[in-house]
Amino acid sequence: MKFIEYLKIYKPKIEEAIEKLYLKKINSSKNKFLDNYYTELENYFLSGGKRIRPLLTIATYNAFCDDQEEKIINPSIGVEFLHNASLIHDDIIDKDDFRRGSPAFHYRFQNYHETYKLKKMEKIDFANSIGIIGGDSAFFLGLEAYLYNDFKEDLNLAAIEYYENAFIDIANGVLIEIDMVNQKKISISDYIDMISLKTGALIEKSMLIGANYARLDEKYKKFLSIYAINLGIIFQMIDDILGTFGDEKVTGKPTDGDIREGKKTCLLIHALANLNQQNTDRLQKVLEKQNMTEKDVEEIKSLFIKADAANTCKKLATKYYNEAKEALNNLKHLMNDSEYELFGDLLDFVLNRNF
Repeated sequence: MKFIEYLKIYKPKIEEAIEKLYLKKINSSKNKFLDNYYTELENYFLSGGKRIRPLLTIATYNAFCDDQEEKIINPSIGVEFLHNASLIHDDIIDKDDFRRGSPAFHYRFQNYHETYKLKKMEKIDFANSIGIIGGDSAFFLGLEAYLYNDFKEDLNLAAIEYYENAFIDIANGVLIEIDMVNQKKISISDYIDMISLKTGALIEKSMLIGANYARLDEKYKKFLSIYAINLGIIFQMIDDILGTFGDEKVTGKPTDGDIREGKKTCLLIHALANLNQQNTDRLQKVLEKQNMTEKDVEEIKSLFIKADAANTCKKLATKYYNEAKEALNNLKHLMNDSEYELFGDLLDFVLNRNF
């Protein structure tokens, strides 16, 4: 089955499970501000997103089971909560006020601050404080997916361990990324290590959680890990390209954010390593500016083009695509045909996406 077809079947079910979890939380609240808080968190969750991670949990479970059961849907949403927890914190760190074309979670509480004319805290401090707690809440709500479902306790405990490890990997990846901003010499291998943690780890754990519930033999899980981490690497590299050269109307993200933050994207790392000394010095000088103008941003983009950064990064992403395809083929004899096709199609989608 094609990725888009699979998504059409399961995305509504995933979002229904998310809504039910929030409804339970809101109904148990006896405080007006908490009602607003959890409602806003739910609205943020449902404002967009492809639901790739819970879909991977469902598809991996279905791939290795003869009887495909709906009971996998409830535990699948845990990884979506963890994913959104990381996005909420990312937007605060990156000072991004919008996500998926809608207000970021913390920014929604800048609006709340203005609406209710709060006096005791500055607007940005109030919003960032609520945002930090919002990310924490999302993480703990995600755990509930593994506590209240129809699977046996041993499988749920194993899923929680994967969830915990994913959280640690994401945090470590973000810490390394923050440190990279201040480092002048970063190699592509350093970058790959970072995104394997920040992006690849949760995709890997999403699939391993599905495999866990399907009771897949341990010796086959290494192939799932290779596929999943490489899928994450491809996803992030294409994200870097779209973050600078994408269509803002399609991606919902500004194309100057990564440049202004000095984020060590694959584009920047490649350009610094391959431009001549004069252009490298110029690139470093512009990057060090505290307040970049639009002209500065455009100059950096032109230097990326001069270094052929986007094309080179796409070629590197294709290398990881081929490795993921090989790992997938090692599992073909165990998988149901529909999910084998899905995983192959998903690789194609991630490599060639424009949003």
